[in-house]
Amino acid sequence: MNTQSPKTGKQKEQYVHSVFESIAPKYDIMNDIMSFRRHKAWRKFTMSKMNMQVGQNALDLCCGTCDWTIQMAEKSKTGQLTGLDFSPHMLQYGQQKIDKLGLAKQIRLIEGNAMDLPFEDNTFDYVTIGFGLRNVPDYMQVLREMRRVVKPGGKVVCLELSKPTWQPFKGIYYFYFQRLLPMLGKWVAKRYDQYKWLPESLASFPDHKELKQMFVDAGLVNVDAYPLTGGIAALHIGTKGNEHV
Repeated sequence: MNTQSPKTGKQKEQYVHSVFESIAPKYDIMNDIMSFRRHKAWRKFTMSKMNMQVGQNALDLCCGTCDWTIQMAEKSKTGQLTGLDFSPHMLQYGQQKIDKLGLAKQIRLIEGNAMDLPFEDNTFDYVTIGFGLRNVPDYMQVLREMRRVVKPGGKVVCLELSKPTWQPFKGIYYFYFQRLLPMLGKWVAKRYDQYKWLPESLASFPDHKELKQMFVDAGLVNVDAYPLTGGIAALHIGTKGNEHV
């Protein structure tokens, strides 16, 4: 199975970087619009499945403006959270939220690449990625890196847009995503081409069953996949075993 987008390697990386640098000021409001305001409910469901405990640490990849990073920090209470993103503009907005909430001692933000993580093996209790995996040049490389830096027994967690499977919802969804969303991007964020990228990125992305198999192929065990809201999003959780893969 092809695990890369039609835009591959450095070309995709540079293009996606320019997209997120430009949409950072309107990123949060466009998340509400894109997900029909469901992304908060999806994260709430994800947090319940993660069952994060006080004092546990986590790495949040493609953390964007840090909503999920902050949510995990508040759940962990005393655990250290690390947010990583390759867009400094997005991280600036995230840091503003962190400072406002008084969480600067608990959360550190790093500009970096999800495909080449600057961390030692077996470092984190959780490694998460929210609405970011479809934007990387090589999905499997990111999953392998996530597995590498999570501790044995730790969890790799991906919350991502997916592909609805039943009609008529499927047809309505694709009409919205391919035709209406770029226009909303133009009206709300003054960015048309950037929001055309989002349906393009989803078109080449694996569905929830294929992504579950990729988790297994990356060496994770006890992998669970949860389609959400008719399949327009999906949660995947896998565990790092103690064995060498």
